[in-house]
Amino acid sequence: MTPSSSALAPSSIAERVAAVRTRIDAACRAAGRDPAEVTLTAVSKTQPPEAIDAILGTGQRIFGENRVQEAQGRWTERRATLPDLELRLIGPLQTNKAEDAVDLFDVIETLDREKLARALAQAAEKRGRSPRVLVQVNTGMEAQKAGVLPDAADALIAAARGTYGLTVDGLMCIPPADQDAEPHFEMLRNLAGRNGLKVLSMGMSGDYETAIRCGATHVRVGTALFGERNRP
Repeated sequence: MTPSSSALAPSSIAERVAAVRTRIDAACRAAGRDPAEVTLTAVSKTQPPEAIDAILGTGQRIFGENRVQEAQGRWTERRATLPDLELRLIGPLQTNKAEDAVDLFDVIETLDREKLARALAQAAEKRGRSPRVLVQVNTGMEAQKAGVLPDAADALIAAARGTYGLTVDGLMCIPPADQDAEPHFEMLRNLAGRNGLKVLSMGMSGDYETAIRCGATHVRVGTALFGERNRP
């Protein structure tokens, strides 16, 4: 019987991970890139404990989460036994959750406004821990979506680095679902290039091969590893 997305067998998770890694390697080779240049971030939001344990069993150690509180419940205890774990916040962050995010995450991919940069800098000073950050760019200029608008991104990057002293590693985007992703990935790559940024977090289950062709260094894959989400 085929397991449901809420109770995936470890063998199914292992097969999915292997298939995604094979496709990443193939996409890198097709683009003339070293597969070691591309990091797989497993999007573990909403997944049950058995699925998390199964993917950990494959050696996967880099995970993306959307919500701080949910991630705390999932990873706080596991983190104590997994020194090589890397947690990346890939969902919008409220300023009142900045301290919790700084405590838990190694990378915050969703910096999109100066108010949040200030809150993260203050939280880092208070907690004695400073995660790396990515600036999220709303490449499609969608009103309902988080991210700094493209024409304001350079100023935010400069403020995050200079005014607030944050370690800005790179950029992140989520292209509009109803548009060709490639122009959005190219926009992000060009924006990163002119700001001297090396990390490009772009590409999800449906378009990560295109993202790799456009220079992605991190791809965020959930459905292709775990199946459909268990809840919205």
